[in-house]
Amino acid sequence: MTDAQKWLILTCVFLTAWLLYLLAPVLTPFLVAALLAYLGDPIADRLEKKKLSRTLAVVVVFAVMLFAGLLLLLILIPVLQEQLSALLGRLPLFVPWLQEELIPWLSTTAHVDLGNVDLEALKQALTGNWQDLGNILGLFLGKVSHSGQLIFAWLAYVVLVPVVTFYLLRDWDVLVANVHELIPRQYEPVVSKLSLECDSVLAEFLRGQVTLMLALGIMYSIGLWIVGLEFALLVGMMAGLVSFVPYLGAIVGISVAGVLGFMQFQDLIHLLYILIVFGVGQAIEGMLLSPILVGDRIGLHPVTVIFAVLAGGQLFGFFGVLLALPAAAIIVVLLRYLRQQYIDSSFYTP
Repeated sequence: MTDAQKWLILTCVFLTAWLLYLLAPVLTPFLVAALLAYLGDPIADRLEKKKLSRTLAVVVVFAVMLFAGLLLLLILIPVLQEQLSALLGRLPLFVPWLQEELIPWLSTTAHVDLGNVDLEALKQALTGNWQDLGNILGLFLGKVSHSGQLIFAWLAYVVLVPVVTFYLLRDWDVLVANVHELIPRQYEPVVSKLSLECDSVLAEFLRGQVTLMLALGIMYSIGLWIVGLEFALLVGMMAGLVSFVPYLGAIVGISVAGVLGFMQFQDLIHLLYILIVFGVGQAIEGMLLSPILVGDRIGLHPVTVIFAVLAGGQLFGFFGVLLALPAAAIIVVLLRYLRQQYIDSSFYTP
């Protein structure tokens, strides 16, 4: 590769990043559709192997995805919103419980002196912040209702994302083949190898880890509902959402569910039930769910995922959050390749 070609590639990379930054609001629904099509393509390929045509396989997969999306929007999100509002509304009531129940119990049992804690100031702060949050939500909803631009953006998501997802899903293999033909032949073996590794890393997280997080969230929610916890769905889905960091989901779930459970039941037996729920969940995850859904491949490290999402959101907003995981997968694979090239070079082993 000549110096002129290197400079040309570098210029194209910077121009592409600049265009992505400028067109981020426009490209967001297309990126959402591309991610959905990427998730659905393996299922469509499996249906094709069962003698279904590509169009019919895509229709089946698209119908399932659309049904799941409508179910999420119409059932799960309103319930979560209701539980979250109820929880935030009860935060000021948490202070009297601290003063009347928890602090005396800690004083007599653990001999912890918390007499200097200003609980009245804490209660006023919680009440004020809760009222401010309500005012902010009301102002936001008012702007949404009066802003034609925001309404148009939501309509674009509702209408454009399903349409683009369907066409991308139908022509996914054709698009991949067309991109493959554009690769210079002398670099095709290396690029194809790296592309397969990127797909493996990204598939492990998006198709494996996300499914695992959803399964854990459902399992925790059902378990806490059996225990009788009032905010079972909210706590269970929150614990499942942060489960991409090993053991963090169980730690967060036990902490939040333990506090809410003790406030609700005011006994230790229900805390034991909550520990059993998350203990059984961790056992099922380690012995059954993780080997099936994720496997033993080396994907994105949890710290890499956290940094990529935060950096993408800082640079490009919501579009950057969506772009973060594909970009992180590519960067991780390239770094592994460069590391191996360095180890195999004479610079490392003369």
